[in-house]
Amino acid sequence: MAIISITSTSVAVNPLKQSQTVGAVLAFLGLKGIMPLLHGSQGCTALTKAVLVQHFRQTIPLSSTAMTEVATILGGEERVEQAILTLVQRSKPEIIGLCSTGLVETRGDDMGRFVKEIRHRHPELDYLPIVLVSTPDFKGTLQDGFAGAVESMVREIPQKSDKQDACPTQITILASSAFTPGDVQEIKEIVTSFGLVPIVVPDLSHVLDSHIEDSSSAITANGTNAAQLRSIGSSVFTLALGESMRSAAQILGQRFNIPYEVFGELTGIVAVDKFLQALADISGVSIPQKYRRQRRQLQHVMLENHFYFGCKRVSLALEPDLLWSTVSFLRSLGVEIHSAVTTTRFPLLEKLPIKSITIGDLEDFEQLAVGSDLLITNSHGVAIAQRLQIPLYRQGIPIFDRLDRGQFSKVGYRGTMQLLFDIGNLFLEQETKVKH
Repeated sequence: MAIISITSTSVAVNPLKQSQTVGAVLAFLGLKGIMPLLHGSQGCTALTKAVLVQHFRQTIPLSSTAMTEVATILGGEERVEQAILTLVQRSKPEIIGLCSTGLVETRGDDMGRFVKEIRHRHPELDYLPIVLVSTPDFKGTLQDGFAGAVESMVREIPQKSDKQDACPTQITILASSAFTPGDVQEIKEIVTSFGLVPIVVPDLSHVLDSHIEDSSSAITANGTNAAQLRSIGSSVFTLALGESMRSAAQILGQRFNIPYEVFGELTGIVAVDKFLQALADISGVSIPQKYRRQRRQLQHVMLENHFYFGCKRVSLALEPDLLWSTVSFLRSLGVEIHSAVTTTRFPLLEKLPIKSITIGDLEDFEQLAVGSDLLITNSHGVAIAQRLQIPLYRQGIPIFDRLDRGQFSKVGYRGTMQLLFDIGNLFLEQETKVKH
């Protein structure tokens, strides 16, 4: 059992965590025809947009109620109403993702009442799903905002259907913030190879090519559409990928009596074996031959290269879901976890097979990582890696100094192999430098 310690500093000098609004907007980008709307000041929206533009290197659809000092004092209901009506007129979204911010949460705006009264005054908006999620900046992290948005999606949009309407091959996949667009694409390919029809919530696999298909649109061009979201109640099973998706899976289970299973990671032989076996059990189809071959390849690669990983000391600073999956993978290779820093207390963390975990920031990470052979965190760790003269492997959000992170995949046998090569090459390069 890992010991959880919380940093005692009163201020974050070098923050690790991102705002909940960043996570919620990221989740909304996986829905087709959506316009995320932040109820707060323009500064709140600008900061959220800057992180995502920096990470994905493309335009991000995002709107704001643009609260001023006077509106903050008098109340923001009129601002929310006007913003929704303007978006419907100009952008014609299929879904609106409405997020609160620290400003209006501190003021105490009743967002749920706002939406109900706006719908009452404007019955012409009955067709339009408005997904409301509470994302105050002063608490929670990116992972919390992402999970909260997914929970709101599955609570508000799916519709009940008769058991006769259930699709025997349709399954719902809830993918957490730990999975990249490339990961989601690989997961969809694996699931469809079993003859199953996956509805991924949210589906980020096309987030990087929306501008190519429709550069003039102000809303997302791809992702899970409203019709697919409404049909989730007809799925025969839910696969929750990442512990933070458990609550959303439970909501679907309670609403539609859909069984579910949670997978904490999809990296590593054991984790992928369990996932493929679950798909085989659901579909009644045996595991395709190509994955049996990929498994043999991964076994060979792990056997041939294990000596590059044995007794290496690695320090990580990641969100809880991503920390869990990365630590599990590294431990399977014989790597020693020198230190681990994360953003928020999460029940699963205590089960990690390491000595301790620190809830802190990148300043704590720099102090704890001294003596490591490798650092794993986002691009804000570059300066730390340079000061400590330790190689850095980039994971998480944001990654703004590499070109392939959006399409990079670390899931499945192929993704595990690629991750092994990438980290192994950093160890090999470091050994080469020492010899010379």
